[in-house]
Amino acid sequence: MSDDSKIGKTHLQRAAVVYIRQSSAAQVEHNRESTARQYALADRAVALGWARDQVIVIDQDLGLSGASAAQRSGFVQLTTEVALGHVGMVLGLEVSPSGAQ
Repeated sequence: MSDDSKIGKTHLQRAAVVYIRQSSAAQVEHNRESTARQYALADRAVALGWARDQVIVIDQDLGLSGASAAQRSGFVQLTTEVALGHVGMVLGLEVSPSGAQ
């Protein structure tokens, strides 16, 4: 989403969630710039109007395969929070549950 005007007051009253993931421990080790870019999405949420304490970073799935969403507790947490209506925006570079394109 590049149109900041789509972010309304109701979005800003909810959390912004940054979902951080890479598929393997080797990717985490060798693609550090990707990990850094993902963590920087928290700053983007603040720039878009969220207070820093409203930004939740979910990163427990770093280094886990996307073969199964059930094995990824961070993805389960993300989808639960969205389903409960607690989230105004999700930021992530790779969020697919099973490597789907």
